[in-house]
Amino acid sequence: MKFSIDKSIILENLSYVIKGVSTKNVIPVLNGIKFVLKKEGLYLTASDSELAIQAFIESKLIKNIEMEGIIIIGSKFILEIIRKMPSDVIHFEVIDSLKIKIYSESNQYNLNCMDPNDYPNLRLEEHKDPIILKGELFKSIINQTSFAISTQELRPLLTGVNIKINGDILECLATDSYRLAKKNIKLSTPIINDVNIVIPGKNIIELEKIITDDEELEMHIFNNKVLFKYKNIIFQTNLLSGTYPNTSNLIPTEFDIIVKTSKESFASAVDRAALLTQGKDKNIIKMKIEKKEMVINSFASEIGKTEECLQVDTSENSNIDISFSAKYMLEALRTLKEDDILILLNNDVKPIVMKSLTDESLIQLILPIKTY
Repeated sequence: MKFSIDKSIILENLSYVIKGVSTKNVIPVLNGIKFVLKKEGLYLTASDSELAIQAFIESKLIKNIEMEGIIIIGSKFILEIIRKMPSDVIHFEVIDSLKIKIYSESNQYNLNCMDPNDYPNLRLEEHKDPIILKGELFKSIINQTSFAISTQELRPLLTGVNIKINGDILECLATDSYRLAKKNIKLSTPIINDVNIVIPGKNIIELEKIITDDEELEMHIFNNKVLFKYKNIIFQTNLLSGTYPNTSNLIPTEFDIIVKTSKESFASAVDRAALLTQGKDKNIIKMKIEKKEMVINSFASEIGKTEECLQVDTSENSNIDISFSAKYMLEALRTLKEDDILILLNNDVKPIVMKSLTDESLIQLILPIKTY
C-alpha cells in the first residue's frame, strides 16, 4: 500500500471511524483501524464487534495511489499523529508487510501494524428498500430523546432508544423510568412491515454526532442489527434484544391543571433555584402554583434557601405543590424549540408533562419526587 492524501480529508474521515473503537476490546486487532486501498478509493473501518463504522474516500479525493493494499493501524496514536503532522499532504507507505511509514517532507513516523488476516469479517449489509430520513430531522429526534436513556445496566433495554414505525409514523422514545421523552415524525413514504427496535443509546448518540447536515440518511433494519448510510459513512450497530416496555399508559391524557408560560423564564427560575441543591443527589426543587402565580423555591440546610415568583397563564382554581429534579426538568426543557410551552399537571404524585404550545409531536415527562 502506498498513497498520498490531503491531511484534512484523512483526518475528517478517521475522526468518524475512530468512534467505532472501544477501549474495552478484548480482541487486540479491534484496537486498530482497517485501511483498505483499492482502485476506487480508500475504505477505513473500525469495530468493537457490536458497532462498526466505515468511511469511504473515493479515489478522486486521493492525491496519488501508487500501490493498493490492506493494513491494520493501531488507533491509539493515529489521530494525534496526523493532526500534528506539519504538512498539508501526508504520505502512507507499507513496509515489511506489517509496518507503515507515515511521512511528510520534514518528518516521518514508522508504526508497527497488525495482520489484516486477523480482522473479523464484517457484514455491512443493505436492504433494497431502506427507510429514508433527512439527516437533520433524524439528528433532532435523537437530540430530543436520547438524554432520557438509563445509565443503569440492570435494565439493559432502558439503556437504548426505542424506535417504532407504523405506516408512515416513526416514534422515537427513551426513558430511565424517572422521566420519558417521546417524539413522533411523519415519513414521506409509508412502510409495509411495522418496526419495533431498541438501539443502544451510546451508539445512536455517536451516530448523531456524525450527522452534520440535511443529506439523506438511509436506515436498513435487520433482525439483530441496524445499518445507517449517510454520505460516505456506513454505521452499523447491534440491536438490544427483548421487547421495550409499553409506556403508552404512563402519559396522562387528561390534566386538571394546564399552565402556559415562557420556557426561558421558567427554565431560568429553575436553574437559579437549582444552584443551592447542586450537591444533592437528585437536585430537588419545589414548585407551587396558586391561582395565577408560580413560586419556585429550594432549600439546603447547610447553605440557605431561595424563592422566585413567576406570573403564569392558568386557571384561577389552579392549586398544586410539587417537587421534582431540576436537572431532569432543565434537560427536558432544552429540547422544546418554542418559547411558549405548556406544563400539564394533575397532582403531586402524577407525572409532569411538558410540550410546546403548537407542537404535539414532542412530549417530555418527568415524575415528581415526594418530599417529607
